[in-house]
Formats: sequence, C-alpha cells, structure tokens
Amino acid sequence: MIDRCAEGDAATTLLERRWFAAATAARNLQTECAVLREVVELAEGAWQQARSQLTRLEALRDALGEELAERDALHEALARACEELTMSSAA
Repeated sequence: MIDRCAEGDAATTLLERRWFAAATAARNLQTECAVLREVVELAEGAWQQARSQLTRLEALRDALGEELAERDALHEALARACEELTMSSAA
C-alpha cells in the first residue's frame, strides 16, 4: 500500500513538473509572439513610409523626364531653325 502511494506521488510530481514546464514554455512563446508582432508592426510602418516616398519620387522622376524631353525637342527645333537660316543665308 505504501508503494502505491509513493507511485501516485511520483506520478503527480511528474505531472506537476510537466505542467510547469508547459506553462513556462507557453509564457516564453507568448513573449516571443508579442516581440515579433511589434517587429512586424514596425516593419509595416517603415514599408508604408518607403512606399509613399517611392510614389513621390516616381512622380518627380516622371515630371523631370517630361521636362527633359520637352527641352530636347526645343533644342532640336532650334538647331533645325539655325540650319535653315544658315542655308537660306548662304543661298
């Protein structure tokens, strides 16, 4: 009878140890999840900010590209006009 009580106590002790180990592991994972969620939120905010800045920079690039194209066209037209004047003056 004493052996049964001792076996029961040992089984209970083992069960308690496993419970405490599981509870500790769960707390550790909860902490890790909270930290990871915070990291994800920070990364998401940084991504949104970078995306917004990218949109502005792409719009600026496109506007500057259009201005350059207009200036190139104007320079070409001026060069043609100068050539025509030179040719008509030479004739």
